[in-house]
Amino acid sequence: MDIYHVWANKAGEISDDKWVARMRSFLDHLVKEGKMVSYRITRCKMGFRSLDIPEWHIMMEFTDMAQMDNAFKRVAKREGDLERKHVSFNQFVGDDIQHALYRDWPDEVT
Repeated sequence: MDIYHVWANKAGEISDDKWVARMRSFLDHLVKEGKMVSYRITRCKMGFRSLDIPEWHIMMEFTDMAQMDNAFKRVAKREGDLERKHVSFNQFVGDDIQHALYRDWPDEVT
C-alpha cells in the first residue's frame, strides 16, 4: 500500500467542520471512482507535536503507484463535479502545505 501524506493548515473564512466536510466529499468521490482505497483526516491534538508541521494531516491510501497516478490524472483534468469539490476546500489550504509518500514495508512480493 502506498500512503500519500499531506500536512496543511486551514486559511481563510471557513469553519473547520465545513472545510473537512468538503474535503471528505472530494476524497469520497475518488474512493467511489476506485481511484483511491481509503483516507483519513486527522488534526493535531492540543498542539502536541515536536516537528514544525501544519495542524491537519490527511493520509490517502493507494494500492500502488499506478492507482495513485490514475487519481492524480483524474484530478488534473479539472472538470465536472470532482473539480467543484476539489476547489471547495482547496482554496482554503494554507501556503505551508507539506507532502510525503510512504509505503508499507517490507514491500509485498507478488
